Amino acid sequence: MVMDTVQIRISDGLVKLIDNLVKKGIYSNRSEAIRDAVRSFVWKKEVGTIKNLGESVEIVKNARKKLSERLSDKDLEEVNSLS
Repeated sequence: MVMDTVQIRISDGLVKLIDNLVKKGIYSNRSEAIRDAVRSFVWKKEVGTIKNLGESVEIVKNARKKLSERLSDKDLEEVNSLS
């Protein structure tokens, strides 16, 4: 999977918190922690944007299928762990 590079500026306090998550083994590196935070942010913003037409299970299955086609195996494992 090809990823774009994005430069961000964050406070020293946030960097220390991220580094603590890496030290604890929750994330393998800073980038993975930040990607997870961005995914969570985007996911929370998208909640409620899908109309409930009674086929929500099918909608979620289709969304997961589309995600699996675009994500790496490790990212897909993370998505699967959300259910």
